[in-house]
Amino acid sequence: MKLSLARFSRAAYAAVAASFAFCAFAKLAMPAQAAPEKFVIMVGGINKLIYLPARLAEQLGYFKAEGLDVELLSQPTGIDGENEMLAGAVQGVVGFYDHTIDLQARGKEVKTIVVFSQVPGEVQLVAAQSASSIRSMADVRGKTLGVTGLGSSTSFLTQYLAQRAGVPSTQYTLLPVGADGSFIAALRQGRIHAGMTTEPTVTQLLKAGDAKVLVDMRNVEGTRAALGGTYPASSLYVPTAWLDAHPGQAAQLARAFVRTLRYMHTHSAEEIAARMPNEDIGNDRALYVSALRASLPMYTVDGRMPADGPRTVLEVLSGFNPAVKGRHIDLSRTFTNQFVDQVKP
Repeated sequence: MKLSLARFSRAAYAAVAASFAFCAFAKLAMPAQAAPEKFVIMVGGINKLIYLPARLAEQLGYFKAEGLDVELLSQPTGIDGENEMLAGAVQGVVGFYDHTIDLQARGKEVKTIVVFSQVPGEVQLVAAQSASSIRSMADVRGKTLGVTGLGSSTSFLTQYLAQRAGVPSTQYTLLPVGADGSFIAALRQGRIHAGMTTEPTVTQLLKAGDAKVLVDMRNVEGTRAALGGTYPASSLYVPTAWLDAHPGQAAQLARAFVRTLRYMHTHSAEEIAARMPNEDIGNDRALYVSALRASLPMYTVDGRMPADGPRTVLEVLSGFNPAVKGRHIDLSRTFTNQFVDQVKP
Protein backbone atom coordinates (compact mmCIF):
# COMPACT_ATOMS: atom_id res chain seq x y z
CA MET A 1 0.00 0.00 0.00
CA LYS A 2 2.78 2.41 0.89
CA LEU A 3 4.53 1.57 -2.34
CA SER A 4 1.45 2.24 -4.46
CA LEU A 5 0.86 5.54 -2.69
CA ALA A 6 4.42 6.57 -3.31
CA ARG A 7 4.11 5.58 -6.94
CA PHE A 8 0.83 7.53 -7.17
CA SER A 9 2.42 10.63 -5.62
CA ARG A 10 5.34 10.47 -8.02
CA ALA A 11 2.97 10.01 -10.93
CA ALA A 12 0.76 12.88 -9.82
CA TYR A 13 3.78 15.12 -9.34
CA ALA A 14 5.03 14.29 -12.80
CA ALA A 15 1.62 15.00 -14.32
CA VAL A 16 1.38 18.38 -12.61
CA ALA A 17 4.91 19.27 -13.64
CA ALA A 18 4.16 18.30 -17.21
CA SER A 19 1.00 20.43 -17.12
CA PHE A 20 2.92 23.47 -15.92
CA ALA A 21 5.59 22.89 -18.53
CA PHE A 22 2.97 22.65 -21.28
CA CYS A 23 1.31 25.89 -20.12
CA ALA A 24 4.64 27.67 -20.04
CA PHE A 25 5.50 26.39 -23.50
CA ALA A 26 2.08 27.37 -24.81
CA LYS A 27 2.44 30.86 -23.36
CA LEU A 28 5.84 31.25 -24.99
CA ALA A 29 4.52 29.88 -28.27
CA MET A 30 1.60 32.32 -28.37
CA PRO A 31 2.35 35.40 -30.46
CA ALA A 32 2.83 38.54 -28.36
CA GLN A 33 0.00 41.03 -28.62
CA ALA A 34 1.05 43.72 -31.04
CA ALA A 35 1.54 47.18 -29.61
CA PRO A 36 -0.88 49.74 -31.04
CA GLU A 37 0.39 51.60 -34.08
CA LYS A 38 1.39 55.16 -33.20
CA PHE A 39 -0.86 57.86 -34.60
CA VAL A 40 0.79 61.28 -34.69
CA ILE A 41 -1.46 64.33 -34.85
CA MET A 42 -0.18 67.79 -35.70
CA VAL A 43 -2.22 70.49 -33.99
CA GLY A 44 -2.24 74.00 -35.44
CA GLY A 45 -1.49 75.57 -32.05
CA ILE A 46 -2.07 73.13 -29.22
CA ASN A 47 -2.93 75.76 -26.60
CA LYS A 48 -5.56 77.49 -28.75
CA LEU A 49 -9.04 76.97 -27.37
CA ILE A 50 -10.39 76.16 -30.84
CA TYR A 51 -8.27 72.99 -30.71
CA LEU A 52 -8.84 72.19 -27.03
CA PRO A 53 -10.55 68.80 -27.66
CA ALA A 54 -7.23 67.36 -28.83
CA ARG A 55 -5.37 68.09 -25.60
CA LEU A 56 -8.40 67.38 -23.43
CA ALA A 57 -8.90 63.91 -24.95
CA GLU A 58 -5.28 63.17 -24.06
CA GLN A 59 -5.64 64.53 -20.52
CA LEU A 60 -8.84 62.56 -19.90
CA GLY A 61 -7.17 59.33 -20.98
CA TYR A 62 -9.66 58.68 -23.77
CA PHE A 63 -7.00 57.77 -26.33
CA LYS A 64 -5.55 55.12 -24.04
CA ALA A 65 -9.05 53.88 -23.18
CA GLU A 66 -9.48 53.14 -26.89
CA GLY A 67 -6.15 51.31 -27.03
CA LEU A 68 -4.59 54.11 -29.09
CA ASP A 69 -1.03 55.36 -28.96
CA VAL A 70 -1.53 59.01 -29.93
CA GLU A 71 1.18 61.64 -29.94
CA LEU A 72 0.20 65.31 -30.20
CA LEU A 73 2.62 67.73 -31.81
CA SER A 74 2.12 71.46 -32.26
CA GLN A 75 2.81 73.95 -35.01
CA PRO A 76 1.87 77.65 -34.92
CA THR A 77 -0.54 77.41 -37.85
CA GLY A 78 -2.83 74.94 -39.58
CA ILE A 79 -0.95 75.27 -42.86
CA ASP A 80 2.18 73.94 -41.15
CA GLY A 81 0.26 70.90 -39.95
CA GLU A 82 -1.12 70.33 -43.43
CA ASN A 83 2.37 70.39 -44.92
CA GLU A 84 3.64 67.92 -42.31
CA MET A 85 0.79 65.54 -43.14
CA LEU A 86 1.38 65.76 -46.88
CA ALA A 87 5.07 65.01 -46.27
CA GLY A 88 4.10 61.89 -44.33
CA ALA A 89 5.57 63.12 -41.05
CA VAL A 90 2.19 62.89 -39.28
CA GLN A 91 -0.93 60.81 -39.90
CA GLY A 92 -3.54 63.46 -39.11
CA VAL A 93 -4.09 67.14 -38.45
CA VAL A 94 -6.25 69.00 -35.99
CA GLY A 95 -6.90 72.12 -38.01
CA PHE A 96 -9.62 73.86 -40.00
CA TYR A 97 -11.93 71.87 -42.26
CA ASP A 98 -11.44 74.36 -45.10
CA HIS A 99 -8.04 72.81 -45.83
CA THR A 100 -9.77 69.67 -47.13
CA ILE A 101 -11.47 71.72 -49.85
CA ASP A 102 -8.34 73.63 -50.75
CA LEU A 103 -6.37 70.39 -50.94
CA GLN A 104 -8.92 68.67 -53.17
CA ALA A 105 -8.59 71.57 -55.59
CA ARG A 106 -4.86 70.85 -55.61
CA GLY A 107 -5.32 67.14 -56.28
CA LYS A 108 -4.89 65.92 -52.69
CA GLU A 109 -7.60 63.82 -51.04
CA VAL A 110 -8.15 64.26 -47.30
CA LYS A 111 -11.24 63.87 -45.14
CA THR A 112 -12.49 65.35 -41.90
CA ILE A 113 -13.72 62.57 -39.63
CA VAL A 114 -14.61 64.57 -36.49
CA VAL A 115 -15.81 68.18 -36.41
CA PHE A 116 -14.93 70.00 -33.17
CA SER A 117 -16.54 73.37 -33.81
CA GLN A 118 -19.39 74.63 -35.96
CA VAL A 119 -17.94 78.14 -36.15
CA PRO A 120 -14.38 79.43 -36.65
CA GLY A 121 -13.92 80.77 -33.12
CA GLU A 122 -11.90 83.54 -34.76
CA VAL A 123 -12.15 87.24 -34.02
CA GLN A 124 -10.98 90.09 -36.23
CA LEU A 125 -9.48 92.55 -33.78
CA VAL A 126 -8.42 96.11 -34.42
CA ALA A 127 -5.58 97.66 -32.45
CA ALA A 128 -6.78 100.27 -29.97
CA GLN A 129 -4.67 102.96 -31.63
CA SER A 130 -6.30 102.18 -35.01
CA ALA A 131 -9.87 101.78 -33.78
CA SER A 132 -10.88 105.31 -34.76
CA SER A 133 -9.89 104.77 -38.40
CA ILE A 134 -10.98 101.13 -38.78
CA ARG A 135 -14.63 100.74 -37.83
CA SER A 136 -15.43 97.87 -40.21
CA MET A 137 -13.69 95.66 -42.76
CA ALA A 138 -14.51 98.31 -45.38
CA ASP A 139 -11.86 100.51 -43.71
CA VAL A 140 -8.85 98.19 -44.15
CA ARG A 141 -7.60 99.75 -47.38
CA GLY A 142 -3.94 100.55 -47.04
CA LYS A 143 -3.69 98.70 -43.73
CA THR A 144 -1.59 95.76 -42.58
CA LEU A 145 -3.65 92.82 -41.31
CA GLY A 146 -2.17 90.11 -39.15
CA VAL A 147 -2.79 86.41 -39.83
CA THR A 148 -1.20 83.33 -38.30
CA GLY A 149 0.35 82.32 -41.61
CA LEU A 150 -0.09 82.85 -45.34
CA GLY A 151 -2.40 80.11 -46.60
CA SER A 152 -3.79 79.56 -43.13
CA SER A 153 -7.49 79.65 -42.27
CA THR A 154 -7.08 83.11 -40.74
CA SER A 155 -5.69 84.19 -44.12
CA PHE A 156 -8.68 82.67 -45.96
CA LEU A 157 -11.21 84.30 -43.66
CA THR A 158 -9.53 87.71 -43.58
CA GLN A 159 -9.46 87.90 -47.37
CA TYR A 160 -13.09 86.85 -47.61
CA LEU A 161 -14.29 89.41 -45.04
CA ALA A 162 -12.37 92.18 -46.80
CA GLN A 163 -13.68 91.15 -50.22
CA ARG A 164 -17.24 90.95 -48.90
CA ALA A 165 -16.79 94.50 -47.63
CA GLY A 166 -15.65 95.62 -51.09
CA VAL A 167 -11.90 95.71 -50.48
CA PRO A 168 -9.81 93.62 -52.94
CA SER A 169 -6.70 91.85 -51.72
CA THR A 170 -4.47 94.26 -53.65
CA GLN A 171 -5.47 97.13 -51.35
CA TYR A 172 -4.17 95.80 -48.03
CA THR A 173 -1.24 93.76 -46.77
CA LEU A 174 -1.39 90.39 -45.04
CA LEU A 175 1.39 89.87 -42.53
CA PRO A 176 2.01 86.43 -40.96
CA VAL A 177 2.59 87.02 -37.25
CA GLY A 178 1.78 83.64 -35.71
CA ALA A 179 -0.42 83.35 -32.67
CA ASP A 180 -0.45 83.96 -28.92
CA GLY A 181 2.55 86.02 -27.79
CA SER A 182 3.83 86.85 -31.26
CA PHE A 183 0.39 88.10 -32.35
CA ILE A 184 0.07 90.21 -29.20
CA ALA A 185 3.52 91.72 -29.73
CA ALA A 186 2.76 92.57 -33.37
CA LEU A 187 -0.44 94.36 -32.39
CA ARG A 188 1.08 96.26 -29.49
CA GLN A 189 4.15 97.29 -31.49
CA GLY A 190 2.02 98.66 -34.32
CA ARG A 191 3.31 96.22 -36.93
CA ILE A 192 -0.30 95.35 -37.73
CA HIS A 193 -3.35 97.59 -37.61
CA ALA A 194 -5.76 94.70 -37.16
CA GLY A 195 -5.59 90.93 -37.14
CA MET A 196 -7.43 87.68 -36.73
CA THR A 197 -6.84 85.43 -33.75
CA THR A 198 -8.56 83.14 -31.27
CA GLU A 199 -9.08 82.60 -27.57
CA PRO A 200 -7.52 83.02 -25.10
CA THR A 201 -5.53 85.71 -26.96
CA VAL A 202 -8.74 87.63 -27.72
CA THR A 203 -9.76 87.93 -24.07
CA GLN A 204 -6.21 88.83 -23.06
CA LEU A 205 -6.03 91.74 -25.52
CA LEU A 206 -9.54 92.98 -24.74
CA LYS A 207 -8.92 92.84 -21.01
CA ALA A 208 -5.71 94.85 -21.39
CA GLY A 209 -7.47 97.44 -23.56
CA ASP A 210 -5.08 96.80 -26.45
CA ALA A 211 -7.75 95.92 -29.01
CA LYS A 212 -11.42 96.10 -29.93
CA VAL A 213 -13.63 93.58 -31.71
CA LEU A 214 -14.25 94.20 -35.39
CA VAL A 215 -15.81 90.87 -36.43
CA ASP A 216 -16.78 88.19 -33.91
CA MET A 217 -17.07 84.59 -35.12
CA ARG A 218 -17.04 82.86 -31.75
CA ASN A 219 -20.74 82.03 -31.95
CA VAL A 220 -23.28 80.92 -34.53
CA GLU A 221 -25.06 84.29 -34.76
CA GLY A 222 -21.87 86.26 -35.39
CA THR A 223 -20.61 83.68 -37.86
CA ARG A 224 -23.81 83.69 -39.89
CA ALA A 225 -23.76 87.48 -40.00
CA ALA A 226 -20.14 87.52 -41.18
CA LEU A 227 -20.08 84.50 -43.49
CA GLY A 228 -23.68 83.71 -44.35
CA GLY A 229 -23.93 80.38 -42.52
CA THR A 230 -22.28 78.04 -40.05
CA TYR A 231 -18.61 77.49 -40.77
CA PRO A 232 -17.27 74.14 -39.52
CA ALA A 233 -13.74 74.86 -38.48
CA SER A 234 -11.54 72.96 -36.03
CA SER A 235 -11.62 69.28 -36.85
CA LEU A 236 -9.55 66.14 -37.26
CA TYR A 237 -8.70 65.42 -40.87
CA VAL A 238 -6.63 62.60 -42.35
CA PRO A 239 -5.47 61.46 -45.80
CA THR A 240 -8.24 59.51 -47.50
CA ALA A 241 -5.78 56.73 -48.38
CA TRP A 242 -4.92 56.31 -44.68
CA LEU A 243 -8.60 56.33 -43.76
CA ASP A 244 -9.44 53.61 -46.28
CA ALA A 245 -6.66 51.43 -44.88
CA HIS A 246 -7.37 52.07 -41.17
CA PRO A 247 -11.16 52.20 -40.59
CA GLY A 248 -10.83 50.56 -37.17
CA GLN A 249 -8.33 53.14 -35.93
CA ALA A 250 -10.50 55.92 -37.35
CA ALA A 251 -13.47 54.58 -35.37
CA GLN A 252 -11.37 54.55 -32.18
CA LEU A 253 -10.29 58.15 -32.73
CA ALA A 254 -13.90 59.19 -33.37
CA ARG A 255 -15.04 57.56 -30.12
CA ALA A 256 -12.30 59.26 -28.12
CA PHE A 257 -13.14 62.70 -29.52
CA VAL A 258 -16.92 62.34 -29.28
CA ARG A 259 -16.52 61.33 -25.64
CA THR A 260 -14.40 64.45 -25.16
CA LEU A 261 -17.01 66.72 -26.77
CA ARG A 262 -19.72 65.21 -24.58
CA TYR A 263 -17.55 65.82 -21.54
CA MET A 264 -17.18 69.46 -22.53
CA HIS A 265 -20.94 69.92 -22.75
CA THR A 266 -21.58 68.31 -19.36
CA HIS A 267 -18.86 70.04 -17.33
CA SER A 268 -18.18 73.64 -16.42
CA ALA A 269 -15.32 75.73 -17.75
CA GLU A 270 -13.70 75.48 -14.32
CA GLU A 271 -13.89 71.68 -14.36
CA ILE A 272 -12.45 71.49 -17.87
CA ALA A 273 -9.64 73.90 -17.00
CA ALA A 274 -8.76 71.72 -14.01
CA ARG A 275 -7.92 68.93 -16.45
CA MET A 276 -5.62 71.03 -18.60
CA PRO A 277 -1.84 71.30 -18.12
CA ASN A 278 -0.48 74.53 -16.70
CA GLU A 279 1.50 75.32 -19.85
CA ASP A 280 -1.75 75.55 -21.79
CA ILE A 281 -3.49 77.72 -19.19
CA GLY A 282 -0.70 80.22 -18.65
CA ASN A 283 -0.23 82.56 -15.72
CA ASP A 284 -3.79 83.89 -15.56
CA ARG A 285 -6.14 81.01 -14.80
CA ALA A 286 -9.14 83.30 -14.33
CA LEU A 287 -8.62 84.77 -17.80
CA TYR A 288 -8.32 81.28 -19.30
CA VAL A 289 -11.53 80.11 -17.62
CA SER A 290 -13.35 83.24 -18.78
CA ALA A 291 -12.19 82.71 -22.37
CA LEU A 292 -13.12 79.03 -22.23
CA ARG A 293 -16.58 79.80 -20.87
CA ALA A 294 -17.18 82.18 -23.77
CA SER A 295 -15.96 79.54 -26.24
CA LEU A 296 -17.94 76.47 -25.10
CA PRO A 297 -21.02 77.14 -27.29
CA MET A 298 -18.95 76.84 -30.47
CA TYR A 299 -18.13 73.15 -29.97
CA THR A 300 -20.27 70.42 -31.49
CA VAL A 301 -21.89 67.88 -29.19
CA ASP A 302 -21.49 64.87 -31.45
CA GLY A 303 -18.62 65.60 -33.85
CA ARG A 304 -20.95 65.68 -36.86
CA MET A 305 -20.60 67.99 -39.82
CA PRO A 306 -23.29 70.74 -39.77
CA ALA A 307 -25.62 70.30 -42.75
CA ASP A 308 -25.03 73.79 -44.19
CA GLY A 309 -21.37 73.95 -43.22
CA PRO A 310 -19.47 72.55 -46.23
CA ARG A 311 -21.40 74.71 -48.69
CA THR A 312 -20.66 77.88 -46.67
CA VAL A 313 -16.96 77.05 -46.52
CA LEU A 314 -16.86 76.38 -50.25
CA GLU A 315 -18.53 79.71 -50.98
CA VAL A 316 -15.98 81.51 -48.81
CA LEU A 317 -13.01 79.86 -50.52
CA SER A 318 -14.50 80.29 -53.98
CA GLY A 319 -14.73 84.01 -53.37
CA PHE A 320 -10.98 84.61 -53.51
CA ASN A 321 -8.92 81.41 -53.54
CA PRO A 322 -7.65 80.94 -57.14
CA ALA A 323 -7.09 77.23 -56.54
CA VAL A 324 -10.77 76.75 -55.66
CA LYS A 325 -12.53 79.46 -57.67
CA GLY A 326 -14.27 78.01 -60.70
CA ARG A 327 -13.26 74.45 -59.81
CA HIS A 328 -15.68 71.58 -59.25
CA ILE A 329 -15.35 70.41 -55.65
CA ASP A 330 -17.01 67.21 -54.54
CA LEU A 331 -17.88 68.11 -50.95
CA SER A 332 -18.87 64.52 -50.16
CA ARG A 333 -15.18 63.60 -50.49
CA THR A 334 -14.06 66.22 -47.93
CA PHE A 335 -15.74 64.75 -44.83
CA THR A 336 -17.57 61.75 -43.45
CA ASN A 337 -19.95 61.32 -40.51
CA GLN A 338 -19.57 57.54 -40.72
CA PHE A 339 -17.39 57.13 -37.66
CA VAL A 340 -18.99 59.64 -35.30
CA ASP A 341 -22.42 58.19 -36.17
CA GLN A 342 -21.20 54.82 -34.88
CA VAL A 343 -20.49 56.19 -31.39
CA LYS A 344 -23.12 55.00 -28.95
CA PRO A 345 -24.93 57.58 -26.75
